[in-house]
Amino acid sequence: MNSKINELYDFSPELMELAMKAEENCAGAFQRISEVSEYNGAKVLKAFSDNKVSEPCFYGSTGYGYGDMGRDVIDKVFAQALGTEDALVRFNFVSGTHALSVALFGVLRAGDKMVSITGKPYDTLEEVIGISGDKGNGSLMDYGVEYAQVDLNEDGSPKLDEITKAVKGAKIAYIQRSRGYSLRGAFTVDDIGEMVKAARKGNPGIIVMVDNCYGEFVEEREPSAVGADIMIGSLIKNAGGGIARTGGYIAGRADLVELCSYRLTCVGMGKEVGCTLGMNREILLGLFFAPDVVSNAIKTSAFASELFTMLGFECSPRKDDPRGDIITAVKLGDEEHLTAFCRGIQKGAPVDSFVTPEAWDMPGYSSQVIMAAGAFTNGASIELSADAPIREPFAVWMQGGITYTSGKLGVMLAAQEMIKSGLIKL
Repeated sequence: MNSKINELYDFSPELMELAMKAEENCAGAFQRISEVSEYNGAKVLKAFSDNKVSEPCFYGSTGYGYGDMGRDVIDKVFAQALGTEDALVRFNFVSGTHALSVALFGVLRAGDKMVSITGKPYDTLEEVIGISGDKGNGSLMDYGVEYAQVDLNEDGSPKLDEITKAVKGAKIAYIQRSRGYSLRGAFTVDDIGEMVKAARKGNPGIIVMVDNCYGEFVEEREPSAVGADIMIGSLIKNAGGGIARTGGYIAGRADLVELCSYRLTCVGMGKEVGCTLGMNREILLGLFFAPDVVSNAIKTSAFASELFTMLGFECSPRKDDPRGDIITAVKLGDEEHLTAFCRGIQKGAPVDSFVTPEAWDMPGYSSQVIMAAGAFTNGASIELSADAPIREPFAVWMQGGITYTSGKLGVMLAAQEMIKSGLIKL
């Protein structure tokens, strides 16, 4: 770490020394992260060259979008980079939840059953499924889809034997790779492979769907490599590389992607329509940057885990733990520590650093949520951010950092804010 940084930021000497030590301790982890990034960068570059990306792909279209060359090439590039038969990549997916909703409604029919084999899904999907919210809103359950779930073991691992039993007669086995607002570890590709085997043991024809948000390019393989049939993610997380301003993707078996495209547009038209309004260039550029940007986010996450572990807090995952996503959770113990951490992260943002984050009633969440995020793209979780529901165990989930330098400084400012508030003593 360059000691001259302290000429710009008034970090205490003790914090600077601790941060330098934390960074030194992460050297081995950083090397492994860089090796994964190098392979994924090569994989993405090969997808670009194999599919003949050219300047006309950037032009975009209006109206119906007939014959949009760039749109079709983007689908092929994403499919190859993610290891799938086909992909549906569109700027008009407004969020990861929207893309997941399209996938679920695209594949499921009245009388079908979905089983979440990783416990209760993320908060924003509860009303989509129908396990919360008012009846009659148009949830899956309103349309006659049956829902069941297999809770995880206390240590966060999947109950493989129960999965095998629960999926009998079901159409979809649903896996949430990232942890949401829980303290379990994110699932690695190997973990997902074990769940796929367990599901297929009980139901050979079951469709395995993976919420891949926060997981793209964290490892050298994606869930498709271990038998997942369809994966879904957001372009303002990993796959957009900090460049894409909106959008999402659905990637997997060609027949399933086609069904999802009918849900996004209409039956019979599917992927053949939909103008791109000049968004193609940034979607392609974002994917091209994604492996390196994800690497920076993981390095930021590993550094945060090591620094706050040294400060006496419980962090998950630790710097050397296997990772399935870009997120680090830090158990802070009470609301005061939690809000101070978020204030510090906000001060390290390139945008809105002067704003003080406060908890609010965020749509789709059952508890008030505090969110620190000063991003070039509103809500972009690949940029440094930290958020948490105001409830026990008062843990914060931190993710992102499109450059390692800015991510590291944000983490240090979070620690400094807690020191200045008298919550940490060095």
